[in-house]
Amino acid sequence: MRVRDDFELIISWIEKDSRVLDLGCGDGSLLKLLKNKKNITGYGIDNNIKQINKSIENEINVLNFDLNDGLGEFKNDSFDYVVLAQSIQEIKDPKKLLNEMLRIGKEVIVSFPNMGHWTSRMQLFFKGRMPVTSELPFRWHETPNIHLCTINDFIIFCGDNGFTIKEKSITSRNFFDSYMINLLPNFFGSVASFRIE
Repeated sequence: MRVRDDFELIISWIEKDSRVLDLGCGDGSLLKLLKNKKNITGYGIDNNIKQINKSIENEINVLNFDLNDGLGEFKNDSFDYVVLAQSIQEIKDPKKLLNEMLRIGKEVIVSFPNMGHWTSRMQLFFKGRMPVTSELPFRWHETPNIHLCTINDFIIFCGDNGFTIKEKSITSRNFFDSYMINLLPNFFGSVASFRIE
């Protein structure tokens, strides 16, 4: 089974024996990989019962609650890393959640699908319809996404809110896009990952 590109990057950023909280953990596959490769301890959070059951099957400690309600259950500096992998677009108040993540974690890692990718732009331009891609697989009326953004949007958002970007990585599975990504990352990158302090 192929590991998601942002998962591979996140795994490389996380130190061995760390305490990790994975927000919107889905089936727990990232935490399972981190346990096996980096000997981490931690929890996942999700509010989808089917995904929670899959996390339990993957032997992941998982909590059931809505991230939009905040992270008040956790004390300051409870974790070394707090991860939000391709879920920020589903959050009602991203600024509030990132502040909470920075309160409870020493470092925050966020990845998200880039709405500025050329395939999304082309679908809007030529079809006049909201894009459906491998990273954004839902039609507009079925999507849980409420805050789609581009890489440039997120960089500006971080600057406006005092979030310090420690490192970023822009990836794409398409060979041509991967070759061109350094030239125009917001146009050719399909997924962006950021380390935030």
